[in-house]
Amino acid sequence: MNKQEKWTSLHDRMERLSHMVDQLDPERTEVEDIDRMIAMLEELEEKCRQYRSEEE
Repeated sequence: MNKQEKWTSLHDRMERLSHMVDQLDPERTEVEDIDRMIAMLEELEEKCRQYRSEEE
């Protein structure tokens, strides 16, 4: 995957996570749901770091 494809893929994943957060129903959201989204966010953060370090 080239640089642009990596960043586009990462952006798409961030958009999907953002959509998931927007769709949360506070009355039905479980702790496990929040934990899963936090894990996804941490994974995205790690990918950002990885891609930045590859560019340096």
